[in-house]
Amino acid sequence: MARARRGALVQCDPSIKALIIQMDSEHNDIILEELDDTHLLVDPTKIEYIKHELNRMLSKNIYNPMDEEENQ
Repeated sequence: MARARRGALVQCDPSIKALIIQMDSEHNDIILEELDDTHLLVDPTKIEYIKHELNRMLSKNIYNPMDEEENQ
């Protein structure tokens, strides 16, 4: 018999999905179901955590020319 679970649908590109899967591999309580290449069903209480962690991860990979000027 099917069970209903509360979840939040996240639509993202495959690269962001890979980052969320990486987060889930560390905590194992974020993703409820992988639906397809661009959709995930996640725990609704983890949405703010996901946003915060994605911003932190992506900010490491952003080129900022001002950083080079400060280091000179």
